[in-house]
Amino acid sequence: AGEEAAAAVARLMGWCARLLQELARYDEAEPLFRRALAIFEAALGSSHADTGASVNNLAELLETKGDLDGAEPLFRRALEIFEAALGP
Repeated sequence: AGEEAAAAVARLMGWCARLLQELARYDEAEPLFRRALAIFEAALGSSHADTGASVNNLAELLETKGDLDGAEPLFRRALEIFEAALGP
C-alpha cells in the first residue's frame, strides 16, 4: 500500500511538472520531474513502466530546454525500460 501511495504522489507531481512545462516554466518543472522520478524508482523500482514514463518525461523537458546532451541518455534509458517491461 505504501508503494501505491508513493506512486500516486509521484504521478501528481509529474502532472504538476507537465503543466509547468506547458507554461514554459522549465526551471520550476525540472525539480518536480526529478523528484517524481526518484519517488517512482524508490516505490516501483528502476525497471517499472511508470518509472520509464517518468524518465521519458524528464528527457522531454531537457530536450525542450535545449539540453540534448542531457536528454539523449534519458531517452535511451526510457526505451530500455519500456522494452524490458513491455517487450520490443
